[in-house]
Amino acid sequence: MIKEHDLFGVETDKIQIAIERLKTFEPPEGYYLAFSGGKDSVVIKALADIAGVKYDAHYNMTTIDPPELVQFIKSEHPDVELVLPEEPFLRQLETRGFPLRHRRWCCEEYKERGGLGRIVVTGIRWAESTNRASRKMVESCYKDTTKRYINPVIDWSDGEVWEFIKSYNIPYCELYDQGFKRIGCLFCPFASTKQRKYEVFRYPKIASAFIRAFRQLYKNRRKVNNPSVDRWKDGDAMFTWWLGAGKSKQHPDQLALFE
Repeated sequence: MIKEHDLFGVETDKIQIAIERLKTFEPPEGYYLAFSGGKDSVVIKALADIAGVKYDAHYNMTTIDPPELVQFIKSEHPDVELVLPEEPFLRQLETRGFPLRHRRWCCEEYKERGGLGRIVVTGIRWAESTNRASRKMVESCYKDTTKRYINPVIDWSDGEVWEFIKSYNIPYCELYDQGFKRIGCLFCPFASTKQRKYEVFRYPKIASAFIRAFRQLYKNRRKVNNPSVDRWKDGDAMFTWWLGAGKSKQHPDQLALFE
C-alpha cells in the first residue's frame, strides 16, 4: 500500500497518517469538505469516511464546469451540495474582462468561496505545482482568519493518489480516462493552449457562449473608448488571442498591458 521510508529506513503508512490528521483536527460541528470532483477530492472524501469524521461536502459550481464532471458528482456523490454562484461566470466576463494566468479574479470568487468560520478539508498536494509546494498541512486563510484549512494528503504523490483510488475501487470522473490530466473550469488559463483548443472542439456550445461573451466585452470596451481592445479587430479575435493562438504575435509591451 501507500508507504514511505524516512532517512532512518522506518516505514510509515501514509493512509493511516492522513486518517489521523483528520481525526486530530475534527471540530465539533464537523468539517467543511471542499469537493471539486477531481481525483484528489474523491480521495479526501473517502479518507474522511474511513476516519469516521463528521463533514458536509460542497461543490462550488462556476457555470463553466465540464458537463461530465457535474454528472459524475450528481450520480456518485449525491450528498455533495452543488452551490451556484450569484452570477454566471460569462456574465461577469462581459464586464470585468477575461482572466489570465497572472491576473485572475475568478478563482477567489467562484472556487474558493464558502467555509467561512469553518475548518475546510482540501485535496491540495505539494506535488501539484511549485506554488503549492509552500503550502502547509494546517494553515489559516490569509483573508479571513476564522477560516482554516487542513490538507491531509498534502505529501502524497500523483501515483499514490491513483494507487489509493485503484486499491479502494473508488469511482472517479471519466474525463481522466479521456486524456484530461486535471479537471476544472473549461478554458482555464492554467491549462495548456492545446488543452483549451481541444475543449473548444469537444464543447462547441460552451465555446460559442464564450465567444458571445467576448463579443459583448469587446463591444462594452469600445463603447467607453477603452484602448485595451485596440489590438484586436473584434471579439472573435480577442477570444482567439485569449486561447493562446495569437500570443506569440503580440508585441511584448502589449502583453505587459494585461499581464
